[in-house]
Amino acid sequence: QVQLVESGGGLVQAGGSLRLSCAASGRTFSSYAMGWFRQAPGKERESVAAISWSSVNKYYSDSVKGRFTISRDNAKNTVYLQMNSLKPEDTAVYYCAARAGPSTLIGTAYDYWGQGTQVTVSS
Repeated sequence: QVQLVESGGGLVQAGGSLRLSCAASGRTFSSYAMGWFRQAPGKERESVAAISWSSVNKYYSDSVKGRFTISRDNAKNTVYLQMNSLKPEDTAVYYCAARAGPSTLIGTAYDYWGQGTQVTVSS
C-alpha cells in the first residue's frame, strides 16, 4: 500500500513557476513508477509527466514538454514537478500517482493516487 500527499499548489501569474511535491509513504517507493496528472473543471483527467523508479525514463505530454520537469528523490520518498512558464490553461487540480510497473502516461495503469493540489494560473 502506498499513500501519496501532494503539496505546493497555489495561485501564480502567467509566466511564473511552481514546484509541486508528492510525498509517499511505504518502504518500497523506490520500486514504483510515478506520474503526475491534472484535471481542469469540466474536463477529463490528462497526463502531465511520468518517471521510472530509476529516473532513467521520463515522459511528458506535448502540452507541457519543455516547460515542466519531473524528478524524484528516492531517499526522501518524494517526486517533484517543476512547472515553469505557466499558462492559464495549466490551471487544474494536479494529482500524483504510483504504479508497480514501468512508467507510463496512461492514467488507468496507476494503482495509487493522491488527493490532489490546486494550481491556478492567472492571466
